[in-house]
Amino acid sequence: MARAPLVERYADLATDPTFPSVRAWKEKTGGKAVGYFPVFPPAEIIHAAGMLPVGVFGAGGAVEIDHADSRMQSFVCSISRSTLELGLTERVNCLDGMMFTTICDVARNLSGVWKRNFGGNGQVTELLHMPQRSSDDTATTYLTAEFHRVADRLGTSSGQETTPERLTNSIELYNRSRALLRKLYAIRRDHPEKVATSELYVLERLGCVMPREEHNRLLEGAIAEVDGRSAKARDAVRVIIEGSFCEQPPIELLEVLEEAGCYVVDDDLLVGHRWFDNDVPVDPEDPIRGLAKAYVDRSKMTSVRHQGKSRRSETMMGRLKSSNADGVVFCSAKFCEPALYDYVLFKEVLERERVPYLSLEFEEKMGAFEQARMQVETFVESILFA
Repeated sequence: MARAPLVERYADLATDPTFPSVRAWKEKTGGKAVGYFPVFPPAEIIHAAGMLPVGVFGAGGAVEIDHADSRMQSFVCSISRSTLELGLTERVNCLDGMMFTTICDVARNLSGVWKRNFGGNGQVTELLHMPQRSSDDTATTYLTAEFHRVADRLGTSSGQETTPERLTNSIELYNRSRALLRKLYAIRRDHPEKVATSELYVLERLGCVMPREEHNRLLEGAIAEVDGRSAKARDAVRVIIEGSFCEQPPIELLEVLEEAGCYVVDDDLLVGHRWFDNDVPVDPEDPIRGLAKAYVDRSKMTSVRHQGKSRRSETMMGRLKSSNADGVVFCSAKFCEPALYDYVLFKEVLERERVPYLSLEFEEKMGAFEQARMQVETFVESILFA
């Protein structure tokens, strides 16, 4: 089956683990680039320091793991091993630093391994300690201090102080980006025949490897293109994807889902780019505090964010209703403990509410998709002919 137009156009640029667009930007501007490991990056802070935020989501099966296994276990998630492999084989030597957050034990330990191997020669390696409780203002106070610490470190590295004015401009720029992504997601939710999930994913991932200003212009053009399409709706099952918040499934797996009879109407792919439900309010006196408060009060519920003011299962049921979905596809990376732990809790709720669900596991080196196709087709038929 032919690939969707936007996938054909942009997939290689979005997923190339050698980051050619980042190298071109550095050569053109002389600036520095800082990579971030999923899930949530405070990209506005990197941008305000005059640096290019770059999303690092492993190698996507494009490299063999020849060196990383000597420094970490072979039974951890693919994304952590292949990300380290990219570093050890100098495929990401265009990056002037890396940022990690405390999403799981593997990410936390990877930050230490990365710092030991690449922490010299002025490289910035930062581990952001996110708050473990989000029920009162102490979380905001703590995270504000943590964000200020990182902002000072990045400003020293780049030679550009992260002033309130620069931070305000960056937050407004990223607010625009989030608004454009919300519009794309709304088009897919209301008219999934107009834009394939593989297309939406590739468009979103382009924001990991290019300047945000350029990416916003690209999104504006893409919205106009897909909104103007005329496509006939097909007899398909509306589903949401859950569990792909960190390691990303192969584009081919997303294509299989839709070819086998699913309309994906909501997902947690690259959820860090849509981390906030609404725009981040700008605090003119301390924009970083506004960003920290948004994390505490307005962020998505995911398996790697400590419990907020509502339960994750309640949030998932709300997503099901708001997107008018028929079921859930758990699409989780192999060995991803946060996703697999939450799957047990989520499926209990879905069974109680009589919501159909399917569980798929993937890994970066996944090359055969026929078994997944059969599982999805059976799942679709069980709903259509129930």
